[in-house]
Amino acid sequence: MPKKTIAQVEVAGKRVLVRVDFNVPMSGSEITDDRRIRAAVPTIQSIVDRGGRAILMSHLGRPEGTGYVEHESLRHAAAKLESILGKKVAFPSKDCVDDAAAAGVAAMKDGEVLMLENLRFHKGEKKGDASFAGKLAAYGDVYVNDAFGTCHRPDASMVAVPTAMGGKPRVVGFLVEKEVKYLGEALKSPAKPFVVILGGAKVSDKIGVVDNLLSKSSAVIVGGAMAYTFLAALGRKVGESRVETDKIALAKKIIDDAARHKCDLHLPVDHVCSTQFLEHAGDIQTFKDSIKPGYMGLDIGPETQAVYAGVISKAKTIVWNGPMGVFEWAAFSVGTRQVASAIGRATTAGATSIVGGGDSAAAVEKFGLSDKMSHVSTGGGASLEMLEGKPFQSIEILDNA
Repeated sequence: MPKKTIAQVEVAGKRVLVRVDFNVPMSGSEITDDRRIRAAVPTIQSIVDRGGRAILMSHLGRPEGTGYVEHESLRHAAAKLESILGKKVAFPSKDCVDDAAAAGVAAMKDGEVLMLENLRFHKGEKKGDASFAGKLAAYGDVYVNDAFGTCHRPDASMVAVPTAMGGKPRVVGFLVEKEVKYLGEALKSPAKPFVVILGGAKVSDKIGVVDNLLSKSSAVIVGGAMAYTFLAALGRKVGESRVETDKIALAKKIIDDAARHKCDLHLPVDHVCSTQFLEHAGDIQTFKDSIKPGYMGLDIGPETQAVYAGVISKAKTIVWNGPMGVFEWAAFSVGTRQVASAIGRATTAGATSIVGGGDSAAAVEKFGLSDKMSHVSTGGGASLEMLEGKPFQSIEILDNA
């Protein structure tokens, strides 16, 4: 059921409590990637432009829930948002539910923005505690969920706060609306050919996605370290490549299931390998089919890149989750870059492309290809769970459109 959005709610003169996801990577006090902050701007802008008062809440990092921790304070995120919005973002307290925070909220005027301190400085956030949620809920006349990266979690701010605000409008922000549209609704009946591209380290991480999408897929492309578990299942020599030996039976089952569903399963035919898992060391060689003892596969080879690009070029819907190799290191980044470029070209030609969050999102950003994709998810774990077809309580409890 489509959910009501912030655009459908009258916000003038109202206190709008927005759960954002400002869990951004930090180096000291520097934010190294501000994509999640920028992704929340359209929702915040809509509220303040229409005379609402935007009260933002988020978590950052993994504090123990025992109070203030300097390096996990959200004040740097508030300052970054201030520079993006070009307007003041109040940051009233080192605690999200103390008297100073409540006074800051009470003093707000229409069109203003306020950021609460890190929710996870309180144990009640992770525990989904009702009394902690009640204090937060008291700040708002409207609740907005625009924190897709946390939508799969039952945290207080995601479930207990909107529950406590029953009877008041509870809606999705523009980011969550877009994520659900692409990762949920678009995949219910995708335009064919539908190509699923899976990479990363572990078969076990992607099994839910395979189970949910295999019967709908025209082709599944496999890269990354997880490919070696599949190749080992087929009896191929994979050298020292990473194999999940306890998942070989599972890989065999997926291979059989793909054949049963008449889905083309593509595995690497050549491999860029090294004798060491290091960026600037080891003997690097490309092997076709069998990998020599002493070498490990760290990227798909040129022949595989060409085959994968050919499959992608014919697709009408593409889902990509997981890199083809160790893309952070130049010597093993080519496979991931070539797959990303092929997806970009297919999108330009009219395909719908959905990039799951995490490493795939980081890769398209690194290669400057984000704007060539239909949708790049802001959520790692959340995008994976939505691709698995799991229901999200944090979204289900919100108002239907």
